[in-house]
Amino acid sequence: MKRELPLFLTAVIGLFMILSFFVPHQWVSVPADFLQVSAIIVVAFGYVLGGANVLRVNIDAIYKRIPGWPFKLVLIVGLVATLTIGAIEGPGFLNPGTRSKWIYNQLYSPMQATMFALLAFFIASAAFRAFRIRTVEAGLLAVAALLVMLGRVPVGNVVTQWLTGSLHGVIPEGLWNAIQIGSIQDWIMNVPQNAAKRAILIGAAFGVMATGLRVILGIERSYLSGED
Repeated sequence: MKRELPLFLTAVIGLFMILSFFVPHQWVSVPADFLQVSAIIVVAFGYVLGGANVLRVNIDAIYKRIPGWPFKLVLIVGLVATLTIGAIEGPGFLNPGTRSKWIYNQLYSPMQATMFALLAFFIASAAFRAFRIRTVEAGLLAVAALLVMLGRVPVGNVVTQWLTGSLHGVIPEGLWNAIQIGSIQDWIMNVPQNAAKRAILIGAAFGVMATGLRVILGIERSYLSGED
């Protein structure tokens, strides 16, 4: 029963949730809503366990004075202080004028901006390695990436207008707007990029459906203490 009961519950609840999308009756919709709310509560407890695990791991590292322990101390102090202030201020902890909002605006947002600014250099380095032109496809990818990056910044349009300045007034206005780097970037993002993204999302959706069916049918059992 240690294996059969979880498999049975998973199959029944999974099939019931699928049924709720096709049967609008309250005998199905009400229990389905209850199960969804219950899942949110379980996820909330997961956050609590995750925070407790962060405290346990980092406090142990601070106690043992492993390399980098001062940074872990700052993490613990920030976590406890933010959690305490938020709990004291209650549901409106992110309202304007609260201490939690000040922490978010003055500490969290600048650190997040700094992290993404540093990541830009790693992304540029990875892009340089990835865009080594050895095939036609790699060449098209590199050209598209260059056009998108230039079109995202104001200097791109300035350079394009400078290069095509002699054509302004000679060619139709619609064509003039179409050859601007900003317009080319918009077309790349809206047409080929969107088409590829939707294809990837469709493939991912089929993968999620297949995995869900494997779990419901008891074929996938990795959640049972690592059993295959």
